Amino acid sequence: MSLWAQKLQEAIENPWMALGLLGQVLFFCRWLVQWYASEKLKKSHVPLSFWYISLAGATLVLVYAIQEANPVFMIGQLVGILNYSRNIMLIHKHRVSRDD
Repeated sequence: MSLWAQKLQEAIENPWMALGLLGQVLFFCRWLVQWYASEKLKKSHVPLSFWYISLAGATLVLVYAIQEANPVFMIGQLVGILNYSRNIMLIHKHRVSRDD
């Protein structure tokens, strides 16, 4: 087995790597959710679930980045978490004010 293949196998068996990969899978799934919602409505649409999936994915990747002590990914995910959280708050605020 080559050194590269050995390192890849070790990385895949690492539970932290699995967590980071799960976060990336969630990011991919959010795209599927948004695409499906837009196709269903026949116009561009970002459903609330997109933001929740984004928040979950970013949180998992942030935890992975902290464990790896990678400040580049930490900063990127923190900015994303702030953005996703703010969008969720704005949507809920708009829904509450609309119900009044």
